[in-house]
Amino acid sequence: MSLDWIYYAISWILLRWHGLWEAIGIPSTPVLGTNWAWILAIVFLVVTLRIILFPVFVKQIKSQRAMQALQPKVKELQEKHKGDRETLQKEMMELYKVEKANPLMGCLPMFLQIPVFLGLFHVLRRLSPDNTQKTLYGWTVEQFDSATHAALFTAPLPSKFGSSPAELAALGANGTTVKIVAGILVLIMMATTYLTSRQMILKTGWAEDPQQKMIQRLMLYGIPLSLLVSGALFPIGVVIYWVTNNLFSLAQQQWVLRKFPPPQMANSKSGSTTRPSGSAAKPGAKGPKSPIQSGRTGGLFGRKPAAEPESKSPVVDTKALAPKPGAKPVNPKKGARPANKPQG
Repeated sequence: MSLDWIYYAISWILLRWHGLWEAIGIPSTPVLGTNWAWILAIVFLVVTLRIILFPVFVKQIKSQRAMQALQPKVKELQEKHKGDRETLQKEMMELYKVEKANPLMGCLPMFLQIPVFLGLFHVLRRLSPDNTQKTLYGWTVEQFDSATHAALFTAPLPSKFGSSPAELAALGANGTTVKIVAGILVLIMMATTYLTSRQMILKTGWAEDPQQKMIQRLMLYGIPLSLLVSGALFPIGVVIYWVTNNLFSLAQQQWVLRKFPPPQMANSKSGSTTRPSGSAAKPGAKGPKSPIQSGRTGGLFGRKPAAEPESKSPVVDTKALAPKPGAKPVNPKKGARPANKPQG
């Protein structure tokens, strides 16, 4: 399958942005050893792509939230069909179909950006004074020559960290300058790639499934480390594209994650810490103490109250036993009234 349509599309967007910056007064001549019109053309190639893919990015976030909400049901299926991988896969696909969740949606934006990256890589790699097909993909000879000699701090955009002495001589570049500029850009590319993956994982949480967790670790550590080697083969213009794309992703993810927070973030923001009704208390958990219970362990003011004497006999109501006015006294032993006459 021919990829010429991608090369034409990338070239068209790149040339339109370069023409716009020149039209509004960005000079074509280098300033601080940098051709800013071409640098901005690459930067806004990223902006154009991210605007086009923004609806897909939002769908990706919503799909990830749906997948997180299905994790309890997925665990039930894993326990139910433990050891029966074929039935488990069938049940999980049925669950995704019923709940309208697509596990592949999370990778779609990345897959859509791969052709753009390859297209830009091919277009910038062609920039060379020795190229005899300068007008390919809609370029003019003047535009091709301008882009070939465009530089970032005197390091040509088509050059790379691993450029051979012959390639550097053709571009009229200093090898030390190219290695310094390209090396710094590659380190920035690695750092921003790591931060982009880390931001998403910290916001959504580590997956509990071992396979998904392994994929997360691969994205977090494996891809940035692989760029240490592959980055030496990327033209400086491509590394600028990658760094800009990562910075744009960081800002875009931050906005989307605030607008569509993960379930655990939404619960924490609500400030609710009460236990749902009907849920059993955890073993050993201490409930709220009443003032009486507090008094037993230290009182309301931190002092232990004096122990009350225990009464062995029942409480007697003395008011009830007091004789009424005009009543004759009663013998407490016999319960009978004494004789009126004294005994002799």
